[in-house]
Amino acid sequence: MAFEARKFRRVVTGHDENGVATVIRDDTASCILQRPTRPGVTLTNFWQHDTSPAPMERHDDPVDGPLILHPPKNGAVFRVVQFDPEDPDVIASVDGKAAFAEMGAGANVVEGARHPYMHRTDSLDYSIVLSGEIYMMMDEEDHLLKTGDVVIQQGTNHAWSNRGTEPCVIMFVLNDAVK
Repeated sequence: MAFEARKFRRVVTGHDENGVATVIRDDTASCILQRPTRPGVTLTNFWQHDTSPAPMERHDDPVDGPLILHPPKNGAVFRVVQFDPEDPDVIASVDGKAAFAEMGAGANVVEGARHPYMHRTDSLDYSIVLSGEIYMMMDEEDHLLKTGDVVIQQGTNHAWSNRGTEPCVIMFVLNDAVK
């Protein structure tokens, strides 16, 4: 069964030339990545920055460009990922390294792992399940996450596996980190 990727309205605030608080951007988030090497997964970036502390008063679109997995050096990226239910036959035949290479992260895939999309990011990630259910697969364990569950991912090997019948939507903030 095919699911339509959810679209997100993005409202960005700022100040006008007189210092009055206003909405400077009200649009549909358009930095979206869907690819045949990772069927049933849609990434939508909303915002990012490449310095810390983060700059305020940006009027340009900082996610107007290619979508990569990692946050910018010294920065963070705010995104949502929709994971449609997995088809075990498809999962058995995919190339996880190729899928992650399309996001600049082919080297992050864990070779020989129990899931083709098992990877490790070099970031501290905050996430919350907005809707649905999904398994967070670790090296040896699976953890079922449900709507409202929060994960703090500290650069560990993991994969996401939707074994249900409905899409799962997760919000992520990926922060550049050091070990």
